[in-house]
Amino acid sequence: MRTDLFDFELPAGSIALRPASPRDAARMLVVRPGTALQDQTVADLPQMLRPGDQLVVNDTRVIAAQLSGRRIGRDTEPKIEATLIKRLDGSRWQALVKPAKKLTQGDIVRFGNEGKVCLLGHLDAEVEHKGEDGEITLSFSFHGPALDQAIADLGAPPLPPYIASKRTPDERDTADYQTMFAVNEGAVAAPTAGLHFTPALEEALRERGIGIQRITLHVGAGTFLPVKAEDTAAHRMHSEWGTISRETADALNAARANGARIVAVGTTSLRLLESAAADGGTIGPFAGDTAIFITPGYRFRAVDILMTNFHLPRSTLFMLVSAFSGLDTMKQAYAHAIAQGYRFYSYGDACLLFRDKALQ
Repeated sequence: MRTDLFDFELPAGSIALRPASPRDAARMLVVRPGTALQDQTVADLPQMLRPGDQLVVNDTRVIAAQLSGRRIGRDTEPKIEATLIKRLDGSRWQALVKPAKKLTQGDIVRFGNEGKVCLLGHLDAEVEHKGEDGEITLSFSFHGPALDQAIADLGAPPLPPYIASKRTPDERDTADYQTMFAVNEGAVAAPTAGLHFTPALEEALRERGIGIQRITLHVGAGTFLPVKAEDTAAHRMHSEWGTISRETADALNAARANGARIVAVGTTSLRLLESAAADGGTIGPFAGDTAIFITPGYRFRAVDILMTNFHLPRSTLFMLVSAFSGLDTMKQAYAHAIAQGYRFYSYGDACLLFRDKALQ
């Protein structure tokens, strides 16, 4: 499909720079096939679902993936900004760097600046490989837990560029950019639909008899990127690592067999569930990479309802929700949201999408 079909105009003032407080006070637009749009709040979520339905949340934890440093070992020492995007092994990460033209294979980058040094000293990394798409492979001087601690000491939350370009990240973001479910470190972007949840909302969901299941997908920086290709067929997705336990898969399949619905909290949960689902809809245990790219025409196998934020124009995420609910429906929903002052993107409001089965 043509990428420009997924474009729309978004006023700059619609982009949220801070989350709602409390988190479940965010607005939520409910989109059901063939019915009028409903303006609700996230706190209303339990009443939008049925007892027995299963919410699936992503329990990945965002690491301090934004590192600042300088190239050393040559005549000049230019500043280097790196965003870690994917762990390769105990000491190597794939990263996006600026300015990439200042680095070649074999260069050493020393991370850490005055007043912010990890307990083990500065953190050095060698440029092991430079890819065609501007990605580089960094081989760090530390390994395993020592490297994780050094990154935590030196790094900063990797706020999306549409927030970081408008204000400086601060200590509030350290807490605000993690979900209440975050336990498994490895993401470089938050699964933002999960940011809306609070202990009070979790309790209300359980009191209504709605299950909450946890899976893990370590979100990569590719989630920030617009599709640059003129046709979606030419776009290459970055792979992300995820896991679904046998216990969780069995619980979801049992609920489905009893007539309950699977509710993905966020596009990351949906993409992992769909990656793990067989043609008949049975969800299996999963551990590995997925680069699933969902566009209109895709046949959903596992997910019935999607809770998600409002996404960027021309993004893979807006393509996904258009596949789930219909492109025309989503354009109408987004036009309504803009007109009604909904807040967009990572710290913004939510929508609850009921899958349009006529599209399948």
